[in-house]
Amino acid sequence: MGTATGFMEYSRKENPFRDVKERLSDYEDLHVAQPAEERFCQASRCMNCGVPFCQSGFGCPLHNLIPEWNDLLCRGQEQEALERLLETAPFPEFTGRVCPALCEKACNLSEEGGVTNRDNELYLIEKGFEQGWVRPRTPKTRTGKHVAVVGSGPSGLAAADLLNRLGHQVTVYERADRAGGLLTYGIPNMKLPKGIVERRIHLMEAEGVAFRLNTDADPEKLGNADAVVLCGGARKPRSLNVENADAKGVYFAVDFLTETTKRLLAGEDNRLACGKHVLVIGGGDTGNDCVGTVLRQGCASVTQLEMMPAPPEFRTPGNPWPEWPRTLRTDYGQMEAAEVQGNDPRVYETTVKRVIIDAGGQMTAAETVKLHRTPDGKMAPVEGSEQTLPCDLMLIAAGFVGCDEKTREAFSLSADSRGRLLPEDQSHYLGGKLFSAGDMRTGQSLVVRALADGRAAARETDRYLRK
Repeated sequence: MGTATGFMEYSRKENPFRDVKERLSDYEDLHVAQPAEERFCQASRCMNCGVPFCQSGFGCPLHNLIPEWNDLLCRGQEQEALERLLETAPFPEFTGRVCPALCEKACNLSEEGGVTNRDNELYLIEKGFEQGWVRPRTPKTRTGKHVAVVGSGPSGLAAADLLNRLGHQVTVYERADRAGGLLTYGIPNMKLPKGIVERRIHLMEAEGVAFRLNTDADPEKLGNADAVVLCGGARKPRSLNVENADAKGVYFAVDFLTETTKRLLAGEDNRLACGKHVLVIGGGDTGNDCVGTVLRQGCASVTQLEMMPAPPEFRTPGNPWPEWPRTLRTDYGQMEAAEVQGNDPRVYETTVKRVIIDAGGQMTAAETVKLHRTPDGKMAPVEGSEQTLPCDLMLIAAGFVGCDEKTREAFSLSADSRGRLLPEDQSHYLGGKLFSAGDMRTGQSLVVRALADGRAAARETDRYLRK
Protein backbone atom coordinates (compact mmCIF):
# COMPACT_ATOMS: atom_id res chain seq x y z
CA MET A 1 0.00 0.00 0.00
CA GLY A 2 1.43 3.33 -1.06
CA THR A 3 -0.34 5.10 1.83
CA ALA A 4 -1.67 2.77 4.49
CA THR A 5 -4.04 5.38 5.87
CA GLY A 6 -5.03 7.02 2.56
CA PHE A 7 -8.66 5.97 2.92
CA MET A 8 -8.79 7.92 6.19
CA GLU A 9 -6.76 10.92 5.08
CA TYR A 10 -8.51 11.66 1.79
CA SER A 11 -12.20 11.82 1.01
CA ARG A 12 -13.48 10.33 -2.23
CA LYS A 13 -13.60 12.79 -5.14
CA GLU A 14 -14.91 11.85 -8.58
CA ASN A 15 -14.11 13.84 -11.69
CA PRO A 16 -16.67 16.68 -11.40
CA PHE A 17 -19.34 17.40 -13.98
CA ARG A 18 -19.02 20.52 -16.09
CA ASP A 19 -21.58 23.20 -15.23
CA VAL A 20 -25.05 22.12 -16.39
CA LYS A 21 -25.76 25.20 -18.51
CA GLU A 22 -22.35 24.96 -20.15
CA ARG A 23 -22.58 21.30 -21.06
CA LEU A 24 -26.16 21.58 -22.31
CA SER A 25 -24.88 23.93 -25.02
CA ASP A 26 -22.75 21.25 -26.67
CA TYR A 27 -22.06 17.52 -26.99
CA GLU A 28 -18.59 17.64 -25.43
CA ASP A 29 -17.33 15.49 -22.54
CA LEU A 30 -19.50 15.65 -19.43
CA HIS A 31 -16.67 15.73 -16.92
CA VAL A 32 -13.60 17.76 -16.01
CA ALA A 33 -10.39 15.80 -15.43
CA GLN A 34 -8.54 16.37 -12.15
CA PRO A 35 -4.76 16.91 -11.83
CA ALA A 36 -2.27 14.12 -11.26
CA GLU A 37 -1.87 15.00 -7.58
CA GLU A 38 -5.56 14.37 -6.96
CA ARG A 39 -5.37 11.03 -8.75
CA PHE A 40 -2.44 9.98 -6.57
CA CYS A 41 -4.49 10.84 -3.47
CA GLN A 42 -7.55 8.99 -4.77
CA ALA A 43 -5.48 5.92 -5.63
CA SER A 44 -4.14 5.93 -2.09
CA ARG A 45 -7.67 5.25 -0.79
CA CYS A 46 -7.33 1.70 -2.14
CA MET A 47 -6.57 -0.54 0.83
CA ASN A 48 -4.89 -3.36 -1.17
CA CYS A 49 -7.28 -5.78 0.52
CA GLY A 50 -6.24 -9.34 1.21
CA VAL A 51 -9.53 -10.38 -0.42
CA PRO A 52 -10.11 -7.81 -3.18
CA PHE A 53 -13.81 -8.05 -3.95
CA CYS A 54 -13.25 -5.45 -6.69
CA GLN A 55 -11.68 -8.24 -8.75
CA SER A 56 -14.26 -10.87 -7.84
CA GLY A 57 -17.40 -12.00 -9.61
CA PHE A 58 -19.22 -9.21 -7.78
CA GLY A 59 -16.80 -6.65 -9.15
CA CYS A 60 -14.91 -6.25 -12.42
CA PRO A 61 -15.85 -8.75 -15.17
CA LEU A 62 -12.37 -8.21 -16.66
CA HIS A 63 -10.80 -9.04 -13.27
CA ASN A 64 -8.59 -5.97 -13.51
CA LEU A 65 -5.65 -5.96 -11.09
CA ILE A 66 -7.09 -2.94 -9.33
CA PRO A 67 -5.13 -2.92 -6.04
CA GLU A 68 -1.88 -3.35 -7.97
CA TRP A 69 -2.28 -0.46 -10.37
CA ASN A 70 -3.83 1.76 -7.71
CA ASP A 71 -0.74 1.14 -5.58
CA LEU A 72 1.58 2.05 -8.47
CA LEU A 73 -0.48 5.14 -9.31
CA CYS A 74 -0.43 6.25 -5.68
CA ARG A 75 3.39 6.11 -5.80
CA GLY A 76 3.45 8.18 -8.99
CA GLN A 77 4.58 5.24 -11.14
CA GLU A 78 2.08 6.06 -13.86
CA GLN A 79 3.60 4.13 -16.76
CA GLU A 80 4.01 0.98 -14.67
CA ALA A 81 0.44 1.36 -13.43
CA LEU A 82 -0.82 1.65 -17.01
CA GLU A 83 1.10 -1.46 -18.04
CA ARG A 84 -0.53 -3.40 -15.20
CA LEU A 85 -3.96 -2.06 -16.17
CA LEU A 86 -3.49 -3.12 -19.80
CA GLU A 87 -2.72 -6.67 -18.73
CA THR A 88 -6.46 -7.26 -18.44
CA ALA A 89 -8.27 -4.14 -19.71
CA PRO A 90 -8.30 -3.84 -23.51
CA PHE A 91 -9.87 -0.37 -23.75
CA PRO A 92 -9.72 1.64 -20.50
CA GLU A 93 -10.63 4.79 -22.43
CA PHE A 94 -14.09 3.25 -22.97
CA THR A 95 -14.72 1.69 -19.56
CA GLY A 96 -13.24 4.76 -17.86
CA ARG A 97 -16.13 6.73 -19.33
CA VAL A 98 -19.16 4.42 -19.60
CA CYS A 99 -18.66 1.58 -17.10
CA PRO A 100 -20.99 1.76 -14.06
CA ALA A 101 -17.93 0.73 -11.99
CA LEU A 102 -19.09 -2.55 -10.51
CA CYS A 103 -15.67 -2.72 -8.84
CA GLU A 104 -16.33 0.43 -6.83
CA LYS A 105 -19.60 -0.94 -5.46
CA ALA A 106 -17.91 -4.23 -4.53
CA CYS A 107 -15.05 -2.39 -2.79
CA ASN A 108 -14.60 -2.99 0.94
CA LEU A 109 -14.85 0.79 1.25
CA SER A 110 -18.05 1.08 -0.78
CA GLU A 111 -20.20 1.96 2.20
CA GLU A 112 -17.67 4.70 3.04
CA GLY A 113 -17.51 6.16 -0.45
CA GLY A 114 -15.20 3.64 -2.08
CA VAL A 115 -12.35 4.26 -4.50
CA THR A 116 -12.45 6.14 -7.82
CA ASN A 117 -11.23 3.21 -9.92
CA ARG A 118 -13.04 4.37 -13.07
CA ASP A 119 -11.54 7.85 -12.97
CA ASN A 120 -8.14 6.40 -12.09
CA GLU A 121 -8.08 4.06 -15.09
CA LEU A 122 -9.26 6.85 -17.39
CA TYR A 123 -6.44 9.05 -16.12
CA LEU A 124 -3.89 6.31 -16.77
CA ILE A 125 -4.92 5.54 -20.35
CA GLU A 126 -5.24 9.20 -21.34
CA LYS A 127 -1.85 9.88 -19.76
CA GLY A 128 -0.51 6.96 -21.77
CA PHE A 129 -1.77 8.37 -25.06
CA GLU A 130 -0.52 11.85 -24.12
CA GLN A 131 2.98 10.62 -23.25
CA GLY A 132 3.29 8.18 -26.14
CA TRP A 133 3.31 5.13 -23.89
CA VAL A 134 0.42 3.63 -25.87
CA ARG A 135 1.91 2.47 -29.13
CA PRO A 136 0.94 -0.18 -31.69
CA ARG A 137 1.75 -3.66 -30.41
CA THR A 138 2.13 -6.32 -33.07
CA PRO A 139 2.82 -10.02 -32.48
CA LYS A 140 6.35 -11.23 -33.13
CA THR A 141 5.07 -14.11 -35.24
CA ARG A 142 1.86 -14.88 -37.12
CA THR A 143 0.06 -18.22 -36.97
CA GLY A 144 -1.08 -18.13 -40.58
CA LYS A 145 -4.70 -18.45 -39.42
CA HIS A 146 -7.36 -15.91 -40.42
CA VAL A 147 -10.27 -15.01 -38.15
CA ALA A 148 -13.33 -13.05 -39.25
CA VAL A 149 -15.07 -11.05 -36.53
CA VAL A 150 -18.61 -10.00 -37.41
CA GLY A 151 -19.54 -6.79 -35.61
CA SER A 152 -17.29 -4.04 -34.25
CA GLY A 153 -19.03 -3.27 -30.98
CA PRO A 154 -17.36 -3.83 -27.60
CA SER A 155 -17.21 -7.64 -27.82
CA GLY A 156 -16.11 -7.61 -31.45
CA LEU A 157 -13.31 -5.14 -30.81
CA ALA A 158 -12.18 -7.02 -27.69
CA ALA A 159 -12.15 -10.36 -29.54
CA ALA A 160 -10.31 -8.86 -32.52
CA ASP A 161 -7.76 -7.17 -30.28
CA LEU A 162 -6.83 -10.33 -28.38
CA LEU A 163 -6.90 -12.63 -31.42
CA ASN A 164 -4.55 -10.25 -33.19
CA ARG A 165 -2.18 -10.20 -30.21
CA LEU A 166 -2.23 -14.01 -30.22
CA GLY A 167 -0.83 -13.93 -33.75
CA HIS A 168 -3.87 -14.53 -35.92
CA GLN A 169 -4.79 -12.35 -38.87
CA VAL A 170 -8.07 -10.62 -38.04
CA THR A 171 -10.65 -8.91 -40.23
CA VAL A 172 -13.61 -7.15 -38.64
CA TYR A 173 -16.81 -6.81 -40.69
CA GLU A 174 -19.16 -3.94 -39.81
CA ARG A 175 -22.43 -3.11 -41.57
CA ALA A 176 -22.37 0.56 -40.49
CA ASP A 177 -20.29 3.30 -42.06
CA ARG A 178 -18.10 3.59 -38.95
CA ALA A 179 -16.55 1.01 -36.66
CA GLY A 180 -17.47 0.85 -32.98
CA GLY A 181 -20.99 -0.55 -32.90
CA LEU A 182 -22.93 0.90 -29.97
CA LEU A 183 -19.75 2.65 -28.80
CA THR A 184 -20.14 4.86 -31.87
CA TYR A 185 -23.86 4.99 -32.51
CA GLY A 186 -25.54 3.83 -29.29
CA ILE A 187 -23.78 6.04 -26.73
CA PRO A 188 -23.99 9.85 -27.06
CA ASN A 189 -20.88 11.87 -27.80
CA MET A 190 -20.93 13.70 -24.45
CA LYS A 191 -20.67 10.35 -22.67
CA LEU A 192 -18.13 8.80 -25.06
CA PRO A 193 -16.57 11.24 -27.56
CA LYS A 194 -16.36 9.61 -30.99
CA GLY A 195 -12.80 10.82 -31.48
CA ILE A 196 -11.86 8.47 -28.64
CA VAL A 197 -13.40 5.51 -30.48
CA GLU A 198 -11.72 6.50 -33.76
CA ARG A 199 -8.35 6.78 -32.01
CA ARG A 200 -8.61 3.16 -30.83
CA ILE A 201 -9.73 1.92 -34.25
CA HIS A 202 -6.73 3.61 -35.88
CA LEU A 203 -4.44 2.02 -33.29
CA MET A 204 -5.88 -1.42 -33.97
CA GLU A 205 -5.38 -0.90 -37.70
CA ALA A 206 -1.75 0.00 -37.04
CA GLU A 207 -1.48 -3.27 -35.12
CA GLY A 208 -2.68 -5.25 -38.12
CA VAL A 209 -6.45 -5.57 -37.64
CA ALA A 210 -8.40 -4.93 -40.87
CA PHE A 211 -11.84 -3.31 -40.85
CA ARG A 212 -14.42 -3.76 -43.61
CA LEU A 213 -17.17 -1.16 -43.23
CA ASN A 214 -20.58 -0.98 -44.93
CA THR A 215 -20.35 -4.74 -45.21
CA ASP A 216 -22.94 -7.34 -44.30
CA ALA A 217 -21.09 -10.53 -43.45
CA ASP A 218 -22.37 -13.83 -44.83
CA PRO A 219 -20.94 -17.35 -45.11
CA GLU A 220 -19.83 -16.84 -48.73
CA LYS A 221 -17.76 -13.76 -47.95
CA LEU A 222 -16.18 -15.48 -44.94
CA GLY A 223 -15.55 -18.80 -46.60
CA ASN A 224 -11.77 -18.42 -46.47
CA ALA A 225 -11.67 -17.65 -42.75
CA ASP A 226 -10.39 -20.37 -40.43
CA ALA A 227 -12.78 -19.21 -37.70
CA VAL A 228 -15.68 -16.76 -37.44
CA VAL A 229 -16.66 -14.93 -34.25
CA LEU A 230 -20.19 -13.50 -34.36
CA CYS A 231 -20.51 -10.32 -32.29
CA GLY A 232 -23.63 -8.78 -33.80
CA GLY A 233 -25.14 -7.68 -30.50
CA ALA A 234 -28.69 -7.80 -29.18
CA ARG A 235 -30.25 -5.66 -31.88
CA LYS A 236 -33.97 -6.44 -31.68
CA PRO A 237 -35.55 -3.64 -29.62
CA ARG A 238 -38.51 -4.31 -27.36
CA SER A 239 -41.53 -2.48 -28.80
CA LEU A 240 -44.74 -1.12 -27.28
CA ASN A 241 -47.77 -3.30 -27.85
CA VAL A 242 -50.22 -0.41 -27.89
CA GLU A 243 -52.53 1.31 -30.35
CA ASN A 244 -50.73 3.49 -32.96
CA ALA A 245 -47.26 2.42 -31.78
CA ASP A 246 -46.04 2.80 -35.38
CA ALA A 247 -47.16 6.44 -35.66
CA LYS A 248 -44.98 9.23 -37.01
CA GLY A 249 -42.91 10.61 -34.16
CA VAL A 250 -42.36 7.23 -32.45
CA TYR A 251 -38.76 5.99 -32.59
CA PHE A 252 -36.65 3.32 -31.00
CA ALA A 253 -34.06 4.99 -28.77
CA VAL A 254 -30.96 3.61 -30.48
CA ASP A 255 -32.27 4.70 -33.90
CA PHE A 256 -32.74 8.21 -32.54
CA LEU A 257 -29.32 8.27 -30.87
CA THR A 258 -27.72 6.93 -34.05
CA GLU A 259 -29.28 9.66 -36.18
CA THR A 260 -28.19 12.28 -33.66
CA THR A 261 -24.58 11.09 -33.73
CA LYS A 262 -24.52 10.85 -37.53
CA ARG A 263 -25.71 14.44 -37.83
CA LEU A 264 -23.22 15.60 -35.22
CA LEU A 265 -20.30 13.94 -36.99
CA ALA A 266 -21.45 15.30 -40.35
CA GLY A 267 -21.81 18.83 -38.96
CA GLU A 268 -25.50 18.92 -39.90
CA ASP A 269 -28.48 20.42 -38.09
CA ASN A 270 -28.89 18.35 -34.95
CA ARG A 271 -32.11 19.55 -33.35
CA LEU A 272 -34.45 16.66 -34.03
CA ALA A 273 -36.32 17.27 -30.77
CA CYS A 274 -36.32 21.08 -30.93
CA GLY A 275 -39.56 22.55 -29.55
CA LYS A 276 -41.12 19.11 -29.03
CA HIS A 277 -42.70 17.51 -26.00
CA VAL A 278 -40.72 14.29 -25.60
CA LEU A 279 -41.73 11.09 -23.85
CA VAL A 280 -38.95 8.59 -23.10
CA ILE A 281 -40.11 5.05 -22.35
CA GLY A 282 -37.62 3.23 -20.14
CA GLY A 283 -35.66 4.17 -17.05
CA GLY A 284 -32.27 2.63 -17.85
CA ASP A 285 -29.01 4.09 -19.14
CA THR A 286 -30.29 4.44 -22.71
CA GLY A 287 -33.39 6.25 -21.51
CA ASN A 288 -31.20 8.64 -19.54
CA ASP A 289 -29.02 9.20 -22.61
CA CYS A 290 -32.16 10.12 -24.56
CA VAL A 291 -33.13 12.64 -21.87
CA GLY A 292 -29.72 14.30 -22.04
CA THR A 293 -29.77 14.33 -25.84
CA VAL A 294 -33.21 15.91 -26.32
CA LEU A 295 -32.36 18.60 -23.78
CA ARG A 296 -29.35 19.53 -25.90
CA GLN A 297 -31.64 19.69 -28.91
CA GLY A 298 -33.93 22.22 -27.24
CA CYS A 299 -37.00 20.13 -26.49
CA ALA A 300 -40.04 21.86 -24.98
CA SER A 301 -40.25 19.25 -22.22
CA VAL A 302 -39.12 15.71 -21.46
CA THR A 303 -40.79 13.04 -19.33
CA GLN A 304 -39.30 9.62 -18.65
CA LEU A 305 -41.65 6.73 -17.86
CA GLU A 306 -40.60 3.67 -15.88
CA MET A 307 -42.91 0.69 -15.36
CA MET A 308 -41.35 -0.43 -12.09
CA PRO A 309 -41.54 1.32 -8.70
CA ALA A 310 -38.75 3.72 -7.75
CA PRO A 311 -35.82 1.84 -6.18
CA PRO A 312 -35.07 2.49 -2.50
CA GLU A 313 -32.52 5.16 -1.61
CA PHE A 314 -30.48 2.70 0.47
CA ARG A 315 -29.71 -1.01 0.35
CA THR A 316 -32.40 -3.36 1.60
CA PRO A 317 -31.70 -6.53 3.61
CA GLY A 318 -32.15 -8.62 0.48
CA ASN A 319 -29.44 -6.66 -1.34
CA PRO A 320 -26.32 -6.85 0.86
CA TRP A 321 -22.78 -5.76 0.02
CA PRO A 322 -20.86 -6.74 -2.15
CA GLU A 323 -23.80 -7.18 -4.53
CA TRP A 324 -24.55 -4.34 -6.94
CA PRO A 325 -26.73 -1.90 -4.96
CA ARG A 326 -30.25 -1.87 -6.37
CA THR A 327 -30.81 1.67 -5.18
CA LEU A 328 -32.01 4.91 -6.73
CA ARG A 329 -29.48 6.45 -9.12
CA THR A 330 -29.80 9.88 -10.66
CA ASP A 331 -27.69 10.19 -13.79
CA TYR A 332 -26.51 13.19 -15.78
CA GLY A 333 -29.61 13.44 -18.01
CA GLN A 334 -32.00 13.45 -15.08
CA MET A 335 -29.82 16.03 -13.28
CA GLU A 336 -29.91 18.24 -16.37
CA ALA A 337 -33.68 17.88 -16.73
CA ALA A 338 -34.15 18.85 -13.09
CA GLU A 339 -32.03 21.96 -13.68
CA VAL A 340 -33.95 22.97 -16.84
CA GLN A 341 -37.48 21.94 -15.86
CA GLY A 342 -37.30 22.21 -12.11
CA ASN A 343 -38.24 18.58 -11.54
CA ASP A 344 -36.93 15.05 -11.99
CA PRO A 345 -38.28 13.82 -15.37
CA ARG A 346 -38.92 10.29 -14.12
CA VAL A 347 -42.43 9.03 -13.48
CA TYR A 348 -42.51 5.55 -11.95
CA GLU A 349 -45.10 2.75 -12.15
CA THR A 350 -46.47 4.26 -15.35
CA THR A 351 -46.63 3.18 -18.97
CA VAL A 352 -48.21 4.21 -22.27
CA LYS A 353 -51.68 2.85 -22.92
CA ARG A 354 -52.34 4.51 -26.28
CA VAL A 355 -50.63 6.77 -28.81
CA ILE A 356 -52.91 9.58 -30.00
CA ILE A 357 -52.44 10.75 -33.60
CA ASP A 358 -53.80 13.42 -35.93
CA ALA A 359 -55.37 12.90 -39.36
CA GLY A 360 -51.92 12.66 -40.95
CA GLY A 361 -50.75 9.90 -38.65
CA GLN A 362 -48.48 12.21 -36.60
CA MET A 363 -48.32 11.58 -32.88
CA THR A 364 -49.79 14.46 -30.85
CA ALA A 365 -50.25 12.98 -27.38
CA ALA A 366 -49.92 9.83 -25.30
CA GLU A 367 -52.43 8.32 -22.94
CA THR A 368 -50.63 6.91 -19.92
CA VAL A 369 -51.81 4.65 -17.12
CA LYS A 370 -50.51 3.94 -13.64
CA LEU A 371 -49.42 0.41 -12.73
CA HIS A 372 -49.42 -1.64 -9.53
CA ARG A 373 -47.88 -4.94 -8.57
CA THR A 374 -50.32 -7.84 -8.33
CA PRO A 375 -50.00 -10.73 -5.85
CA ASP A 376 -48.32 -12.86 -8.53
CA GLY A 377 -45.61 -10.22 -8.97
CA LYS A 378 -46.76 -8.78 -12.29
CA MET A 379 -47.42 -5.11 -13.05
CA ALA A 380 -51.06 -4.38 -13.95
CA PRO A 381 -52.96 -1.17 -14.89
CA VAL A 382 -54.72 0.83 -12.18
CA GLU A 383 -58.28 1.38 -13.32
CA GLY A 384 -59.22 5.04 -13.76
CA SER A 385 -55.63 6.32 -13.59
CA GLU A 386 -55.38 7.28 -17.27
CA GLN A 387 -53.81 10.62 -18.12
CA THR A 388 -53.15 12.36 -21.44
CA LEU A 389 -49.76 14.00 -21.98
CA PRO A 390 -48.84 16.22 -24.96
CA CYS A 391 -46.20 14.41 -26.98
CA ASP A 392 -44.66 15.05 -30.40
CA LEU A 393 -41.76 12.64 -30.03
CA MET A 394 -41.69 9.28 -28.26
CA LEU A 395 -38.42 7.40 -27.74
CA ILE A 396 -38.71 3.73 -26.79
CA ALA A 397 -35.78 2.68 -24.61
CA ALA A 398 -37.30 -0.52 -23.25
CA GLY A 399 -34.34 -2.79 -23.88
CA PHE A 400 -33.70 -5.57 -26.39
CA VAL A 401 -35.19 -9.03 -26.74
CA GLY A 402 -32.85 -10.90 -29.05
CA CYS A 403 -29.75 -11.15 -31.18
CA ASP A 404 -29.23 -9.86 -34.69
CA GLU A 405 -31.76 -11.88 -36.72
CA LYS A 406 -30.15 -11.05 -40.06
CA THR A 407 -26.82 -12.58 -39.05
CA ARG A 408 -28.50 -15.52 -37.38
CA GLU A 409 -30.49 -16.34 -40.51
CA ALA A 410 -27.48 -15.89 -42.79
CA PHE A 411 -25.56 -18.55 -40.84
CA SER A 412 -28.61 -20.81 -40.29
CA LEU A 413 -28.38 -20.63 -36.50
CA SER A 414 -31.09 -21.17 -33.91
CA ALA A 415 -31.45 -18.93 -30.89
CA ASP A 416 -32.55 -19.99 -27.43
CA SER A 417 -35.84 -18.90 -25.81
CA ARG A 418 -34.34 -15.48 -25.04
CA GLY A 419 -33.10 -14.93 -28.57
CA ARG A 420 -29.44 -15.61 -27.71
CA LEU A 421 -26.79 -17.62 -29.54
CA LEU A 422 -25.82 -19.35 -26.32
CA PRO A 423 -24.81 -23.02 -26.63
CA GLU A 424 -26.21 -25.47 -24.09
CA ASP A 425 -22.76 -25.99 -22.59
CA GLN A 426 -22.49 -22.20 -22.03
CA SER A 427 -19.39 -22.04 -24.23
CA HIS A 428 -18.81 -19.70 -27.19
CA TYR A 429 -18.63 -22.52 -29.75
CA LEU A 430 -21.62 -22.79 -32.09
CA GLY A 431 -20.33 -25.61 -34.29
CA GLY A 432 -18.20 -25.83 -37.40
CA LYS A 433 -15.90 -22.82 -37.25
CA LEU A 434 -18.45 -20.47 -35.69
CA PHE A 435 -18.26 -18.78 -32.28
CA SER A 436 -20.43 -16.15 -30.58
CA ALA A 437 -19.65 -13.38 -28.10
CA GLY A 438 -21.10 -10.35 -26.36
CA ASP A 439 -24.76 -9.39 -26.23
CA MET A 440 -25.51 -11.77 -29.13
CA ARG A 441 -24.52 -14.61 -26.79
CA THR A 442 -25.46 -13.31 -23.34
CA GLY A 443 -28.33 -10.95 -24.03
CA GLN A 444 -28.26 -7.21 -23.44
CA SER A 445 -25.66 -6.28 -20.84
CA LEU A 446 -22.90 -3.82 -19.97
CA VAL A 447 -20.01 -2.70 -22.17
CA VAL A 448 -17.51 -4.11 -19.68
CA ARG A 449 -19.23 -7.51 -19.71
CA ALA A 450 -19.21 -7.51 -23.52
CA LEU A 451 -15.47 -6.77 -23.46
CA ALA A 452 -14.87 -9.65 -21.06
CA ASP A 453 -17.00 -12.01 -23.16
CA GLY A 454 -15.21 -11.00 -26.35
CA ARG A 455 -11.86 -11.80 -24.77
CA ALA A 456 -13.18 -15.14 -23.49
CA ALA A 457 -14.43 -15.99 -27.00
CA ALA A 458 -11.02 -15.05 -28.43
CA ARG A 459 -9.25 -17.47 -26.09
CA GLU A 460 -11.69 -20.26 -26.99
CA THR A 461 -11.23 -19.52 -30.69
CA ASP A 462 -7.46 -19.55 -30.27
CA ARG A 463 -7.56 -23.01 -28.67
CA TYR A 464 -9.71 -24.24 -31.58
CA LEU A 465 -7.26 -22.88 -34.14
CA ARG A 466 -4.23 -24.42 -32.43
CA LYS A 467 -5.59 -27.98 -32.29
